[in-house]
Amino acid sequence: MLGIICAMDEEMKDIKEHMILESEKAVAGMFFLCGTIEGKECCLCRSGIGKVNAAICAQIMIDCFGVDKIINTGIAGGLDPSIHVGDMVISSDVLHHDMDTTAFGYPYGQVPRMDVFSFEADRELIDVAKSVIEEACRDHKTFVGRIVSGDQFVADKAKKNFIRENFDALCTEMEGAAIGHCAYVNGVPYVVIRAISDNADDSAGMDYNTFEKMAIERLVDVIVKMVVRL
Repeated sequence: MLGIICAMDEEMKDIKEHMILESEKAVAGMFFLCGTIEGKECCLCRSGIGKVNAAICAQIMIDCFGVDKIINTGIAGGLDPSIHVGDMVISSDVLHHDMDTTAFGYPYGQVPRMDVFSFEADRELIDVAKSVIEEACRDHKTFVGRIVSGDQFVADKAKKNFIRENFDALCTEMEGAAIGHCAYVNGVPYVVIRAISDNADDSAGMDYNTFEKMAIERLVDVIVKMVVRL
């Protein structure tokens, strides 16, 4: 079964419209919808915003619903200057930009005692996502690269520059690294897909509100088409 994790009601609502719902179950305050999209078994959930919520959601999907691969969909702030609002980013890997144990000799982003620095996404899921997005979103660019997550909405140039300089990431958001981390320790393939809604700088709040709806519409189309190919 494929797990699809969203952070917000707006994302989940539109994906749910494409789903033939078979069951709904509440666990840990989250609602897990199980059914089919284009004949493929799926489990859909709105995790809520932030890394703890996202990790809880992913673990429940794996333990309680038998999910064997996960797609995390949502919106993000662009970090790389070549990325613009409306573009799409697919994770090559993810990491926590707000993990800081440098006092103990670890680099920024390294989870202490983990055997990896970042959590690599699944190659097959990356390839399917890239193929679908390039066909469906011809008016914007598609990128594959590192996505970073932290429990903060990045909306100032100083923080943006810090993240770019330390992590070589394409975009930043608030859930993907937690889902990738959970997927890694459980041996479950995953990919994170983000539509760029803002530039993670001083104009981020304004850009986000303007482009959120467009970004979500683009993502829903991509997710439904991906499900068909998996």
